[in-house]
Amino acid sequence: MKVGLFFGSFNPVHVGHMIIANYMVEHTSLDELWMIVTPQNPFKDKKSLARDSDRLHLVSLAIGDNFKIRASNVEFDLPKPSYTIDTLTHLKEKHPNKEFVLIMGGDNLGSFHKWKNYEVILKNHDIYVYQRPAYDLGELQDHPRITILEAPQMNISASYIRKEIKNKRNVRYLVPDAVFDYLENTTLYQ
Repeated sequence: MKVGLFFGSFNPVHVGHMIIANYMVEHTSLDELWMIVTPQNPFKDKKSLARDSDRLHLVSLAIGDNFKIRASNVEFDLPKPSYTIDTLTHLKEKHPNKEFVLIMGGDNLGSFHKWKNYEVILKNHDIYVYQRPAYDLGELQDHPRITILEAPQMNISASYIRKEIKNKRNVRYLVPDAVFDYLENTTLYQ
């Protein structure tokens, strides 16, 4: 079974994330996709993150009944900060019969050489990259384990959504309906 791993803070998950996730399971050879909620990205400030459990819950709400996509908390019990190579090693030990494929945006591919043990990741895993406008894909774009895809995208960000919520503006069409309904009835991001 081929499983795509879509890592993210998902702080909060938005329609742009879900478009990418759905595209990957519908237009590639993936059997399923796991949206891995990252407790702490080594390149991001943890202070702006909602609780891990809240972000995981929002991802589960966003997925709904799509059996090809699932929310994953695999990094919650791993050492912090989270490094992709450590998560991949852990997953391969737990699921030796699965083939794991990394999913990343073109903005990450240009700096992929800065990731911990990126050479080991490239040696052992395919990477599906969705292009991002105005980002240089870098020297690795022609690597045989990297597939560049033209997935549809939206120019929205979780930080923009958080700012809108804090300013008491409506984010109905920026997040999946179930996520919107949940956020409307909580103080999360306010």
